[in-house]
Formats: sequence, structure tokens, C-alpha cells
Amino acid sequence: HFVGTDAMTAIGLVFPAIMVLIALSTLVSGGMSSLLARQLGAGDKDGASATLASAHGLALAIAAAVMIAFLCGGRAVANQLSASDPAIADMAFTYMAITVLALPVQFALGLHADTWRNEGRAGLVALLSVGVTLANILLNFALIGGMGLGVAGSAWGTAMAQVFGLGLLLWLRCRGQGIVPLQALRRHRWTGSWARLAGLGAPLSLSFIGMALVSSCVIVSLRLTAGADYADTIAAYGIVTRVLGFAFLPSMAFALALQSIAGNNWGAGLQNRARSVLRIALLTALAYSLCMEVIFLTGGAAIGAAFIGDPRVIAEVAGILRLMGLLYLFTGPVLSLALYFQAIGQPQKAGLLTLSKSFMLLPALIAALAATRGAQAIWFAFPLSDGLALALAIALAVPVLKIAPERAPLSPAQ
Repeated sequence: HFVGTDAMTAIGLVFPAIMVLIALSTLVSGGMSSLLARQLGAGDKDGASATLASAHGLALAIAAAVMIAFLCGGRAVANQLSASDPAIADMAFTYMAITVLALPVQFALGLHADTWRNEGRAGLVALLSVGVTLANILLNFALIGGMGLGVAGSAWGTAMAQVFGLGLLLWLRCRGQGIVPLQALRRHRWTGSWARLAGLGAPLSLSFIGMALVSSCVIVSLRLTAGADYADTIAAYGIVTRVLGFAFLPSMAFALALQSIAGNNWGAGLQNRARSVLRIALLTALAYSLCMEVIFLTGGAAIGAAFIGDPRVIAEVAGILRLMGLLYLFTGPVLSLALYFQAIGQPQKAGLLTLSKSFMLLPALIAALAATRGAQAIWFAFPLSDGLALALAIALAVPVLKIAPERAPLSPAQ
């Protein structure tokens, strides 16, 4: 409402890049979380401290590499995606520049939030998430609506909210409220075990890379087939990705809570308890995703109107949400099952669930539908891929949910 359609188009264009940054953050925090949960479950406090320190080193190395890459090619990418519209290109570049500058804070916030969660403080992390989100909203309103900073205000608002969240978590750990002391970052090396962390974090990380790939496929397909409606459709798609991203957060929270609890129980040798937690998480995720699907199918116009006043873009938002949300109720349970496999040290199965949809099914379906049916048909690719992913998840879940004899607790190395 404050910045107009061009700004929404710019935000929509940089969405794939934002997903890549989230993927890189998740690569480190997800891998650390998988290992940390089992170490804490087995009582290996020193090993958990070393894991946290090593994760910080990997996060800083990745952040530095991203900054260098952005300095080399960020402007050229923004110009290409904007179809040579200088106003949109400038807004997209500004938003990404601020986001990349704040990347170390984003990475550190993910690491410390996951550490608290694996220490059994999921309630604290939930309150923090709400607090950071509210701070982001208030800062965006002040910087965009009050100061007129446009997309730069949106990026600065997010960065400042992340600084607030990280500062709060570090302050609590300095007071000695966590299991892993903050001094662990000084006592242990920041190098070593990077490959193991990356391997464990890869399935979830690659799922975000897959989102970026899918968004890129959508943007390219629309640019080739949408014609004069390209800008409006991209603006609508940008709104939809924001809405779906917001709706995805509780599903991710369920899955991450499952990962921590299942990992701790699996590490302690309580495999059947871990399976019971999985059943609860699957039902919870299913109920939540069903509620979201109902909202997407019936409230698309109201959602679009909350973001922008252009009636053409509002109509596009409603149409896209109706098609993309047809089988949304299954997305939460599939994600929970994937993180369960990651938690118990089976990243291959986790990767199969998280990667097949984004890297194989959706790109192929989007390209085929765009080529044969045009721009408006590409949205049918999403429910089709959701149905195929569900079939794969059922095949993997049936043997897992069976009760089996308990095994001995895992050693810290496992």
C-alpha cells in the first residue's frame, strides 16, 4: 500500500535469492541441530559445545563467500531479472544488498535459536519468533510508512529485528541459563566437522534451494509466456510467496520441535518414544495445513487486498492461491516426516522427501505446462507435485511407524 506494484514486483524477483540465503543458513543450523540433539540426549555436553563452535565457523565462512559473490554479480543479476526496468532493478538490488550485509546476524540467530530449542527451551524460541516477527512488522511500518524508505526500509526492518533477537538469546546465555555455555565459542575450534555438519543439514537446506529453483522456473516461465501481464503477475506471485512463507513457519516449527525431541529420544535409545512423537507431529501438521488450505481457497482476494490496492493484482493473488493451495494440507506432514529422518541420522530419506518435489517434479511440471498450456496453467504444477510427494511419503512412513524393539543408546560419535 505504501510503495506500489513496482516494489512488490522487485520483492517477487528477489525471492529466489532470499530462499538461497535461507538455505545456506539452514545448511549450518540444521546440520548442527541434528548432531546437537543426539549429543545432548547422550549427555555429551563437551561434544555439543564443540559442535556449536564449529557451526559458527562454517556460518561465517559461508557468509563471507556470499558477500564476495554478491559484490561480483549482484547488479548484473538484478538488471537481468527486472527485464531491464531500471526502477525495479534498483529496488531489487537495494533490498538484496542490505539482506546480504546482515547475513552473519541471520546465520548466528539461527544457530543460537536451534541450540536453545535442542536444550529443551522450545517455548523460549517460540516467544522469540513472535517477538522478532512483531518487531519486524513495527519497524517496517515505521521505516516504510513513516520514513518513506520503501524496499530499503523493509530490508532494514528485518535486519534490525534479527539483531534484537540475537542480542536477547546471547544475553540469556551469558547469564548461564543454557546447557551449552557461551564460553564454548572460545574454548573450542571454529574449524573441523564442517563436512559432517553440511551433510546432515543438506536435506533441509536443499529443500530451500529447491524453493529458489521453483521460483526461478516460475519467473522465467512467466517472462516467456505472460506477455503484457508479466509485471502484475510477478507482483501477485511475490505476495503469494510472502503469504506461503508466513504460513510455512508454523509447519517448520512443528517439524523442528519434532527433530529436537525425536533426536534426543533416539540418542537415548528410546526409539518407540521417538515414533510416538512422530505420530503426534504428523497429526498436528495435518490439522494446521488443512486450516491454511481453507484460508487459501476462500480468502485469496482479502489476502491480496491487504497487501496492495490494484484490483488486477488482487485478482491474480486470489487465482494463484486457489490453485497452489489445492493439496496444501499434505505439505506439513511431509516436512515433519523429512525432519524426523534427519533427526535420527538418515539424511538420505530426508533428502528424498524434501528434494524430489522441488528439484524434479515441480520444475518439470512448470516447464511442461508453460510450454503447452500457457502462463496461467503453471499453477496446476503445485497440487500435482503435492500429490506425488504424498505418495512417496506414505511409502516411507508405513515401515517407520511400526513399533520395534528398543535399541541401546547411541554413542556421542553416532
